[in-house]
Amino acid sequence: METIKSAKTEIQREASSAVEIQHQCTNVINVIQERLKKLESPLSLERCIYRVPNYLCKSKEEHYTPQFISIGPFHHGNDKLKTMEQCKLRYLKYFIQRIEKLQISLENLVSTIKEHEESIRYCYAETIQLSSEDFVEIILVDAIFILELFWRYRFNDWASEDSSAFLEPWLATAIRFDLILLENQLPFFILEKLFDRAFASQSKPPKSSIQDMTFDYFQFYNTQNIPYRPHLKMKHFLDLLRTFWLPLEKLPERDTHDDEVVKHVYSATQLHDAGLKFRKGSSSCLFDINFKKGVLEMPLLTLDNKSETLYRNLLALEQCHYSDKAYITDYFILLGFLVTTDNDVKLLVRKGLMANLLGNNDEARDLVKNLCTNIVYVNMNSLYDGVCKGLSLFYKKPWNTWLATLRRDYFSTPWRIVSTIAAVILLLLTLLQTIYTMFPIRGSNRPCC
Repeated sequence: METIKSAKTEIQREASSAVEIQHQCTNVINVIQERLKKLESPLSLERCIYRVPNYLCKSKEEHYTPQFISIGPFHHGNDKLKTMEQCKLRYLKYFIQRIEKLQISLENLVSTIKEHEESIRYCYAETIQLSSEDFVEIILVDAIFILELFWRYRFNDWASEDSSAFLEPWLATAIRFDLILLENQLPFFILEKLFDRAFASQSKPPKSSIQDMTFDYFQFYNTQNIPYRPHLKMKHFLDLLRTFWLPLEKLPERDTHDDEVVKHVYSATQLHDAGLKFRKGSSSCLFDINFKKGVLEMPLLTLDNKSETLYRNLLALEQCHYSDKAYITDYFILLGFLVTTDNDVKLLVRKGLMANLLGNNDEARDLVKNLCTNIVYVNMNSLYDGVCKGLSLFYKKPWNTWLATLRRDYFSTPWRIVSTIAAVILLLLTLLQTIYTMFPIRGSNRPCC
C-alpha cells in the first residue's frame, strides 16, 4: 500500500511540476507577444537622417552637435540652443506676412506638414517619440525658418519692421555651419512641398525654386562650381554637399569580391624617397587622383579650423547611408595611408597637394589621422584600389629606390651636380692612370741610342 501511495505522490508531484512549467511558459509567451506588439516599425527605405554612431562620436561629439540652432527633432529642446527659438518664430511671422499677400495662410502650411507627417517620420532612422502635434510644430517652425532665411539670402533682403530679420555675419556663418550636420537635417522634400504650396500662385518676379536657392546658399561648398540642375535630387543639405564633392562622371563601382583588400600603403615621404613624384592636379574634384609612370597627381586639399567637422559629417553620412558608394571614405583612407608624420604634411604642402591653414603640421597630421579612426572600411572603389596597389609595387622595385637615392644624394642641387661630375671625372682619370701604370705602352722600355 505504501508503495502505491508513494507512486501516487510522485505522479502528483510530476503533474504539479508540469503545470508550473506550463504556467511559466505561458507567462514568457505573453511577455514576448506584448513586446512584439510594441516593436517599432522596421526602418524605412526612405530613411536618410541618422544619429551619428557612438563609435564615431564618442570622443568627438562637438563635431556632430549644433552649436547655435537645432533643426529637426534630434536636438530640439536643447537648453543651449533655445536662444534661436525666438529667431525662428520671428522668421515664421515674416514668412506668413509674405504669403498672406498670395492668399496662403498658416493653416495651409500646417495641413501640408500634416499630410506628409508619416513620410517625414520615415526619413529619420529612429522612431521619433513625439506626439503628432509636437512633431508637426517642430517641422513647420524649422522648415519655414529655412525657407525665409534662404529667401532673404537669395535676394539680399534683410529689412523688417522690427529690425529683427538681420543676422550678424558671425551668426549667419554659424547657422550655415549648423545646417550641414547630419543630425540637424530636415527631409528636403518637405521644403519643396512647403515652398511650392506657398508660392505656387506667384507670377511676378522674383520667382525662384527652393532647389535653386539652396544651391545659392551653400555655394561656398560648391568647389567644383557644379551648375544647378532642376532634375538633381537631394535628400537633405548634407547630401547636397556630398554631391558637390562627387565628379560629374560616374565613379567606378566597388569590387566586393576582391579578396586583396588594401590595408597598407607607404607614406608620402617613403614613396618620395623611393623616387615617386608628386604633382598638383588641375581638377577641382578631390577624387581625381591618378598614378602613372612614377607620378602621383592629386588635387589640392585644404585643412582649416572648420574642415574636421565638415569631413566628419560627410564620412558619417557615408557610414550610415552610402556604405556601397563610400567614395569620400575611400579618399580619406588613401590620404590616411599617405600622411602618418608631420614630414608627410610638409612634403604634400611643399608639392602643392595640401593647404595647411591650421599652421601646425602636427595638427594637420592628427586631423587626417583622427578622420580615419574608427571608420568601418571594407574595400575601395577600383580606381583607388589600383592607385594603392600601384604605389606599393612602385616602392618595392629596387631600381626606383636606387635612382631616387642617386638623385637625392648626388644630383639634388647644382653644386652637388658639379661636385658629382668632378668626382666622376677624377675617378676616371685615376682609373686611367692605374691602367697606364699596370700596362705600360709597348716599346717604352727600349734603351736609348
